[in-house]
Amino acid sequence: MKSLPPSPTVDRTRRSRLAFILAMGAVLILATIVRLHGLTAVAIWCDEASSIITSRYPLPDLWFHAAHDVHPPFYYVLLHLWMAMFGEGLFSIRLLSAIPGIATVLVGALLVRQVASPKTALLAGLLLALFPFAVRYSQEVRMYSWLTLLLLSATLALMHWLRNPERKGWLALYVLLMTASLYTHYFTIFCALVHWLHVGALSLRHEGQRPATYRPLRRAPWWLANITIALLFMPWVPKLYDQLTHLPQLEAGGDVGWIAPVTLWSLATSMWEFWTLSDGQSMPRAVYFLLPLTVIALASVVVRTDRSPQRSARFLVLYTFAPMVAVLLLSLISPLLVERYLMFAAIGLPMLVALAIAQLWRKSRLLAMAVLVATLAVDRVGLNEIYRIDEPQFDQLVDYVNQHYQPGDTVVISDLFWYFTYVYYNTTPVVPQLLTLPKSEGGAGRPNAYGFGTLVDAQGPHIYVDELTQLPRQDHRIWLVGSAQPPDDFYAIPAQWQLLEDRKVGDNELRLYQAHWER
Repeated sequence: MKSLPPSPTVDRTRRSRLAFILAMGAVLILATIVRLHGLTAVAIWCDEASSIITSRYPLPDLWFHAAHDVHPPFYYVLLHLWMAMFGEGLFSIRLLSAIPGIATVLVGALLVRQVASPKTALLAGLLLALFPFAVRYSQEVRMYSWLTLLLLSATLALMHWLRNPERKGWLALYVLLMTASLYTHYFTIFCALVHWLHVGALSLRHEGQRPATYRPLRRAPWWLANITIALLFMPWVPKLYDQLTHLPQLEAGGDVGWIAPVTLWSLATSMWEFWTLSDGQSMPRAVYFLLPLTVIALASVVVRTDRSPQRSARFLVLYTFAPMVAVLLLSLISPLLVERYLMFAAIGLPMLVALAIAQLWRKSRLLAMAVLVATLAVDRVGLNEIYRIDEPQFDQLVDYVNQHYQPGDTVVISDLFWYFTYVYYNTTPVVPQLLTLPKSEGGAGRPNAYGFGTLVDAQGPHIYVDELTQLPRQDHRIWLVGSAQPPDDFYAIPAQWQLLEDRKVGDNELRLYQAHWER
């Protein structure tokens, strides 16, 4: 029997789907280019280096050290396995952050596709690909791009389940993603709050309609899913409790307590950080407030025009702004506002802009185009800030020591902030020493067993230098690595040492001494 040709409607659907896939592929190529460009241009900094040092440990020891730090272990485990397969080269380890950054562009576009047309989804993908804050933290050896991918994917899975409550596979995926996210960063709790708010709002709004579809808060699978997440996180709860009961130790090492108090300008400043990687404070006040006010206006357009039964666009607005507001309010009690911790929420901003542009297009194409052009212009400012390298990097300082090292040399680093980075770039056989002079404000200078200190505590007796006169009393060369800014980190250099070389590299100063001792 001769088969019938496909109907024109089916043929158009196939062509549309193919066009969407091809266009999305082009967007992902763009996302890849902007994230891989300059991936190794900036030297590893302290937080990245601590990720690498933590991930070098065998998995049981890694669990121990993460438990004494301020972040859960999931990302460190991923990095441990990645380095075992692909090594510790800078491109390789930063690629582990770039990959989820690229994947987030796809997930974000698919999420917008649940709310709007394929063209709007592609526009969202384009704006996500160029969103400076996402690009910046897709190039850092930290957990933020993974946190964003996990939570955005969990939100998409939840959206699918709310539309099809009988397809429990989406809820199972939600459980896995939220659990992995909890083991990645504690700010996951703010996203979970958003999910509960949305589910609760849907349940209240549709009180008189079919409970199987419209009252998810009363459905057993939702409660079972969240109980499962809580149970899966239980093995880490004793570690979290231990961290919370040792906050003084974490604060002494600068691992907590360093976050600045919030001000009246904090939320507006965060918006500038998300798009331009700067606080915007140098702008005229009218311009400074224009960006956040425009963002709020565009979000209101999205909320007002949302007519979907599941209020999916409103869900995206809630996902973006509720964590920011919650963190801001909690910061009035204890400062918590760190923009990179909120990357998972900030990623919603370009998606909201895309949705707003689609709505504005129907009423004023000129206004819609103006918003698009302005967004791309601000994106360019932020991307230029990411790619701008205007001073020598710390790796050049370490490389200079590597090239001029002589057997018997000693290297002393003035601060734990620089220590791990030096260890990463060090290719000499010498183990660098850590200066632990008493603090100028009083108190011991040695790290404790919490925060960054957990990574050096075991070897402390071998590397700590409480004063320079403790170094081996023999004539040899000593490299001192510290800050180039006053006051001098090494304020008690023995008078009989001879300065051979003094070099400033960026924010750091490298000095080489010939040590002479009185006999």
